[in-house]
Amino acid sequence: MNSSKIFSLEGKSLKLDNASDIEPHISNLRSNNTVEEIRLGGNTLGVEACKALADVLETKKTLQIANLDDIFTSRLLSEIPPSLSSLLTALLSLPNLHTVNLSDNAFGLNTQAPLVTFLSSHIPLRHLILKNNGLGPAAGVLIADALTTLAGKKEEARKEGKEVPNLETVICGRNRLENGSMAAWAKAFKAHSGVKEVKMVQNGIRPEGMAVLLREGLGHTRGLRVLDLQDNTFTVIGAKALADVLVGWSDLRELAIGDCLLGPRILLVAQALMEGKNLDVEVLRLQFNDIDSKGLRAFRDAAGFALPRLTRVELNGNKFSEEDPSLEDLRMVLEGRREALESEGEEVAEWGLDELDELEDESDEDEDEDEAQEKVEEETFEQEQERVLKDADEAENENVPQKQDKKVDELAERLRKTEL
Repeated sequence: MNSSKIFSLEGKSLKLDNASDIEPHISNLRSNNTVEEIRLGGNTLGVEACKALADVLETKKTLQIANLDDIFTSRLLSEIPPSLSSLLTALLSLPNLHTVNLSDNAFGLNTQAPLVTFLSSHIPLRHLILKNNGLGPAAGVLIADALTTLAGKKEEARKEGKEVPNLETVICGRNRLENGSMAAWAKAFKAHSGVKEVKMVQNGIRPEGMAVLLREGLGHTRGLRVLDLQDNTFTVIGAKALADVLVGWSDLRELAIGDCLLGPRILLVAQALMEGKNLDVEVLRLQFNDIDSKGLRAFRDAAGFALPRLTRVELNGNKFSEEDPSLEDLRMVLEGRREALESEGEEVAEWGLDELDELEDESDEDEDEDEAQEKVEEETFEQEQERVLKDADEAENENVPQKQDKKVDELAERLRKTEL
């Protein structure tokens, strides 16, 4: 992008409390009528400074990307809602703004209201990035519900003959969304069935919540290209759900399920890939999952026979020897694949295996423990289903009283009657 189209104060560590503080820094923005991207991260803005900035932003009708990450460090909790409200109200008036990054700002339940208002109303939104915002399950429900409302408004605008983009990217990681918000997120993703990239890393999602997210939500998408659910918990329940919906994602390019406590259940995922319904997969991130030699062999076979574009597999931290013959076979497949693609003029961004410096050798005792654990998981699944519903109810009850959503109730009732 042309430098004149980017306005940046990124990483300057400025403490801007009021209009007079911020004015010298935004004079160039005020006079720039072709700006397409702003980068404000790594500074701290007060209430009055945000108001002054908002007055300028609302005049920038060419703006497409707003990077507002890490702009409230050291601010009082009471300062964030009015500051955020000023900025997001200004952004609502910008017809070309399609990307919003609000990562590394502490929102939580007490400061989420301006964000909910914006997300439920900004029809041009295509890419949403919310990482490390401290949402928790209660605020997570509100954010997800706002996105569901947005889907309805996008559809209404289409019926009026307007050209409306899909919501394509949702990145919401390190936000403690947990099981209590998964029914709401499933509903949001079902409503936004055109989503292409979903990253929900490190959210404390347990197996029963993962099953809800996958079966009731992401399983309804058909153009999904990137899915990153690393550092949550799958076990057999989540693995079965993923295997069932995976075959419906024919456009999938990247699947990241590292550090998800999959163990021998990873075979279910490998078997789903072997069905040949995911021919465009290029990257698999499977590290730290207690994958043994049998699981490694299954992915070697999938790579060789069912994933013709696969060039990158991450396997560090699993339970097989670095001398395992399947590992060398897989390495050779990936190397040959890269050479073939590059010979055809294609650029391969990621290829080969990752650094395998934390592998563990498997043992019979580990295998017995895995089988026993899987049996326990299956026997207690009904109790776990009830728990995710209870968590969802508690998350809803933490919110300011709202009008009951019959569709969420119907989803919860179906979950009670369905064996995942």
